[in-house]
Amino acid sequence: MDPVSLTTLLAAAAMAGWVDAVVGGGGLLLLPALLVAAPGMPVPSALGTNKLAAIAGTATAAVTFARRTKIDWGVAGPAAGFAVVSAGVGAVLAGAVPGAAYRPVVLVVLLAVALFVLLRPRLGVVALPQRRTPARVAAAVAVAGVGIALYDGLIGPGTGTFLVLAFTALVGADFVHGSAMAKVVNAGTNLGALVVFGVTGHVWWLLGAAMAVCNIAGAVLGARMALRRGAGFVRVVLLVVVVALIAKLGYDQWLAG
Repeated sequence: MDPVSLTTLLAAAAMAGWVDAVVGGGGLLLLPALLVAAPGMPVPSALGTNKLAAIAGTATAAVTFARRTKIDWGVAGPAAGFAVVSAGVGAVLAGAVPGAAYRPVVLVVLLAVALFVLLRPRLGVVALPQRRTPARVAAAVAVAGVGIALYDGLIGPGTGTFLVLAFTALVGADFVHGSAMAKVVNAGTNLGALVVFGVTGHVWWLLGAAMAVCNIAGAVLGARMALRRGAGFVRVVLLVVVVALIAKLGYDQWLAG
């Protein structure tokens, strides 16, 4: 790989780590960068190499959040456990499900998320602990640890964003604590998918390791910034990432090719 392409990927990995740490969606930057900078890389290898970089960043962000704020392990722990298995299943199915089959569904979901956040300006800004009922905890674990984790194994971009929204809407976490829980679960989804991609030979280990170092640097910076600036800052970044995801998926659906 030429120096310019390598530098581009390392910079994209650092930026993706920052975005993932704040609110998720770093794959929106890193996956396209891999496919452009390494044009000979098969799509499953791009997904697998991305997971190697991403797990380093999400695990680092999870540790950073855990040291500085309280994580609801009663929700995040079980969800992360299920996520390892569900994301692994998604990775197994990744080659069998074409992007065109689920891209319109994801677009509709993202549009609904954007409207939901815009129309409910207090969502995630203030914690609502009264929402944390046993039924809602079970629903959050199922949605995050099974549904969203399966999606992450299949394709990935936007997973962290979906996780943050799930925890704020279902169990009343504010955006900072929802993001902290999302990092724990996202580390689980990345692990499950990485194991499958690694076993099947779809990880470029040296490139992924170099990207992981940069992803970690971005993740530390992003997690600290989210903790310092609070829920309002995370909400703004969340909206920006959701709009960017909608634009990217819309382009892929109707304009690309």
